[in-house]
Amino acid sequence: MQHNDEIQDEGMKDTREGGVALESSEPAHGTQTEPPIGLDPKLKLGRVPIIGVALAALLLGVFIAAGIRSRVHAEERLSSHAQQNSALSVAVTTPSQGAGPLEIKLPANTQAYIDTPIYARTNGYLRKWYADIGTRVHHGQILAEIETPELDQQVEQAQSDLATAQANQEIAQITAERWKKLLAKNAVSRQEADQTTSDFNARQSALSSAQANVRRLQQLQSFEKVYAPFDGVITARNVDIGSLIQAGDSNSPRAELFHMASTDKLRLFVPVPEVYASAVHSGDRIAVTSDAAPNQKFTGTVVRNSENIDIANRTLNVEVDVLNSDHKLLPGQYAFVHLPIPPSDSSMTLPSNALLFRAEGLRVGVVRDGRVELAPVEIGHDYGAKVEITAGLTPRDHVILNPSDSLAQGERVQIEKGSAE
Repeated sequence: MQHNDEIQDEGMKDTREGGVALESSEPAHGTQTEPPIGLDPKLKLGRVPIIGVALAALLLGVFIAAGIRSRVHAEERLSSHAQQNSALSVAVTTPSQGAGPLEIKLPANTQAYIDTPIYARTNGYLRKWYADIGTRVHHGQILAEIETPELDQQVEQAQSDLATAQANQEIAQITAERWKKLLAKNAVSRQEADQTTSDFNARQSALSSAQANVRRLQQLQSFEKVYAPFDGVITARNVDIGSLIQAGDSNSPRAELFHMASTDKLRLFVPVPEVYASAVHSGDRIAVTSDAAPNQKFTGTVVRNSENIDIANRTLNVEVDVLNSDHKLLPGQYAFVHLPIPPSDSSMTLPSNALLFRAEGLRVGVVRDGRVELAPVEIGHDYGAKVEITAGLTPRDHVILNPSDSLAQGERVQIEKGSAE
């Protein structure tokens, strides 16, 4: 009992100190019923609990604000990442100022500088030939001898006729002079004297004709020997010993005895397209190559051109001469002339893989402010891997490489890192 009284006294003491009285609806076992506990509305909380509550509220507000801000930043990053992922990534380049030098490769027909068929100028039989195919001969060297028995007889006959004409002319001259003296003495009539003078003139003309005929036949007789007209090589021999020879020309190709060519210098005839005709100038030195002589380059000189565009194929016929003293090039050989085209400073070059072929014309994709602009361009020369741009771009434009066929005007793009700018 004494212990219970002490507990009760302590409870009452706590109630008085805290200002709060608690009531118990259940009586303690073995004890008497305690008085009810109530709240005193006049009692107030202390300063320490109020500060704690305020700090808790402040921390809660800070945590809430930080969470909201973190969520906003996360949404912004997500939106930016989504926009970046939605933009097409492209590689770009910038046009190069000034077009590069162009060299076009044109096929050429190779011909000997002099190419001549050799014909006989007299009839007869081939007695002997001295040069065969591939033989290099010099100017004036004998090539063949022709036997002309009929011509020899004609020469003898003409010489006899010449002798007769000389005898007739001499007697006519003596007679004319004699009648002239008699006319001075009035021994003969003037008519008779004039007749003798006229006969002398006729005999003199006959003598001149006989002399010309002898010279003609002697000239034909000199054609019994065939000589090389220039330094060159025999490219064909069409006769042999005993062959019947007939005087001929280019209209009778079977009468051709030999064919000669001068190969120390070659002529190359090149059909230059009309668009490049202005780049051809006489005296220019250009490179010449041939598939038959790989890894070798020859030097040619533009000597002349036709000064006329062929209306059939729209080309300019140009002659290029090549020194061929070592005979590495052969007449008739297929060759190529490398014609240089001067560059243009007013144009630019761009890789060919930047071009877009659209129905409305040639376009390139230019990146401006993160979006695509399909810019129309004009091209000049085609260099293969690159093309010459004559209009439509500036040197600072970022041009898309390998553009997709679906690339659209205004499409958002992103420039790849490391692209040439």
